[in-house]
Amino acid sequence: MITVNVFVDSEGEHRGFRISGHADFDEAGKDIICAAVSVLAQNTVNAIEAFTEDSFLCSVEDGYLECSFSEKVSKETKLLLNTMLLGLESVKDSGFQENQEEDPWIRIVTEEV
Repeated sequence: MITVNVFVDSEGEHRGFRISGHADFDEAGKDIICAAVSVLAQNTVNAIEAFTEDSFLCSVEDGYLECSFSEKVSKETKLLLNTMLLGLESVKDSGFQENQEEDPWIRIVTEEV
């Protein structure tokens, strides 16, 4: 299962996110759930770096991506993060998920830090 942890502060402002695990929807290289999640996450990180002045730390390994912000994020970064989350929710709620109610391929959790 892929777990998406979204980190927010006490005011509900984004502080980062962590995506870990594998969907195991199909074999490696053919797993469209993992591919969709990877594209959404990596594009978001690339867009924040290219189109904003916000600084962040990012760590990437196989089946793992974590991004954290030490300062309040700009409205542009907030929009990019919300867009990523919208996409992840769409993948989670897609027809591919219907038969997996007890063991979903994606779980999204918001945590206050």
